[in-house]
Parts: sequence; structure tokens; C-alpha cells
Amino acid sequence: MFKTIKELWDYRSMIESLVKRELRGKYAASFLGFLWTFMNPLLQLIVYTIVFSVIFHNNIERFYLYLFIGLVPWMYFSAVFTEGANCVVNQSGLIKKIYFPRMVLPISFSTSRFVNMLLVFIVIFLVIIVTGWGINPVALLFLPIVFAVEYLLVTGIAMFVSCLTVYFRDLAYILGVISTLWMYATPLFYSPDIIPEAYRGYYNLNPMVSIITAFRDILYYKRIPALETLALAVILGVAVLAIGSALFNILNRRFAEE
Repeated sequence: MFKTIKELWDYRSMIESLVKRELRGKYAASFLGFLWTFMNPLLQLIVYTIVFSVIFHNNIERFYLYLFIGLVPWMYFSAVFTEGANCVVNQSGLIKKIYFPRMVLPISFSTSRFVNMLLVFIVIFLVIIVTGWGINPVALLFLPIVFAVEYLLVTGIAMFVSCLTVYFRDLAYILGVISTLWMYATPLFYSPDIIPEAYRGYYNLNPMVSIITAFRDILYYKRIPALETLALAVILGVAVLAIGSALFNILNRRFAEE
């Protein structure tokens, strides 16, 4: 493990270069360009707010804010879960030509999407300030922890799906369906309190439940996240990263041949 970390550190400039290329190239051919980083979540927010607030009524105060705080971290997770599946396959030419730690590819992909998420969070803070919802400065101190935990989780997911897709190309299409089902198993449009107590333990095994709950505790409810919420998020995030990196290290040995 320490050897892998050291090797990744030695190739940190390559990770940085790939992240910059991904950020520049994502919307390079579009008219609005980098503005789509903000437009995509805002447009989804409008659609979901109309559907789940106007058409399907709910009793959540300022539902648009409740939804926005959960939607942005979910979009980061979903983008890496689906698009990240091809981050190794799409670099097959590079893999065949030169040596570098293959883990650089999922890490750089996850990092570029993480930067996008951070930029959109600026909009969330502006909405909170403009609407007068308010911020708890003490609770805000826990926000970097939640960011870090989700980054570890999503990077582990990127490693997991990207190495499997090299051997099973249909997986990239299947993940789109799984992502849709996963979205409704995550408390984006509803409160997790509606889940029956008998099923709460199984429901909480979804790592995005504790992460989105922690984000909402800090920014929507303006309180320090519950210790069990943070602990569960950290455990699940580290576990997924450990499993993803272990599987990636095993399967990456035959990437060039595949």
C-alpha cells in the first residue's frame, strides 16, 4: 500500500495535468463552455423542484434548498459512477505506449469531477446567503470532513467500476440503470425519516445516505452532524476505497492486453 502511495505521489504532476485537461475539455466544443458546470445542476434543480414540490407535494420547508444541497454531491457521485467506468478504456492508447501507475486515471477523473462539485457549492452558499437561510459557523467546520469522505468514497468507486469495465465492456451501460435505481434509494427528494425503522439499518448501508445527511445537517439544518452519521460515512468511504484500490491493483496487470 505504501509503495502504491509513494508511486502515486511521484506521478502527482501527471494527475494534475490530467485533471486540468479533463476540466478544460469537458465542455470545450459547447457554446456556453465551462458555464455548463453550473447550468447542469441548476437545470436539474428546477425540473426536480417542479416535479417533487409542485406536482407531488411535500412538507419540506424550502424544498429547493433541501434538494440542491443533496443534489450536488449526488451528481458528483453519479457522474463518476457512470462516466468514470470508461476512464481507463478511453486511455487505452496511453496505457499501451508508456508506463505509469494505472490508478492515476480513476484518481484524476474523480478529482476533476470533485473540483466541479466544489465550484457548484459556491452557488449553494450564494443561495443560502441571498435567501437569508443562515449558516452555523461551528457546523461549517465539519464540512471539509464530509467533502474528504465523499472524495475517498467516489474515488474508490471510480477504481472499482473502471477496472471491471476493461474486462466487461457492457458494464458501462448497466451502470446507468443502476445509478437511476440508486438515486431513488438515496434521500434526495424525501426525508430519510420516512424509511420504516425495521429497514433503516439496511438503508443506511447506502454510503450516500450518511454523506448527504451530513451535508444537510451542516447547511440545511445548521447543526453539527451526528457522530454516528460521520462515523458511518467515514467507515463506508474508507471501506469502498480499500476494496476499489485492492481490486484495481489485481486487475490492472492485464490492462494493456485487454
